[in-house]
Amino acid sequence: MTRSGASVPDGTAGAPRGRTRWWLVAAVAALPALTLLPFLVVFVGIALSDSEYPLGGGPKAVPCAEVLKSGGAVLPEGAQPVGACMEQSWQDVSYLATFRMPRAGVAEWLHRTYPEAPALRTDLCENDAELCLDLSRTQGLPATVHVDAVQIEVEYENADTALISFAAFTV
Repeated sequence: MTRSGASVPDGTAGAPRGRTRWWLVAAVAALPALTLLPFLVVFVGIALSDSEYPLGGGPKAVPCAEVLKSGGAVLPEGAQPVGACMEQSWQDVSYLATFRMPRAGVAEWLHRTYPEAPALRTDLCENDAELCLDLSRTQGLPATVHVDAVQIEVEYENADTALISFAAFTV
């Protein structure tokens, strides 16, 4: 019952009503959580994945001619691929090839393939290579090549054979 004597069945008739729109407050509060939801889904997917490359882009075998072409080169005469030539991509692309070729033809092949390249280095080569060549867009890489860098390492296995490691990649 109220002071005026009127009866109020649910007891709320005399109470002031708030102006807050709770559904609007809840929607605004939920927006940050909804924007983070895709990141949470990716994180859980990565955590539960048993793959070494959960987002894709694992290495795949490709023809060696394709790998060398990516870096503006061709497989030299007498060259024999060692293992599979690989391509790996996700955001960037990298190509790897290893092959053996006659030792006597290494310098000629490199000079013919990259005429604007800097001199072959014999010091500071990684992996105990006897010769190495690092090319980039600003240093010796032809403008027609679609990768950003090429790295070549040469190991002389014996008096007749050289092992060439060829890598081309974007950055």
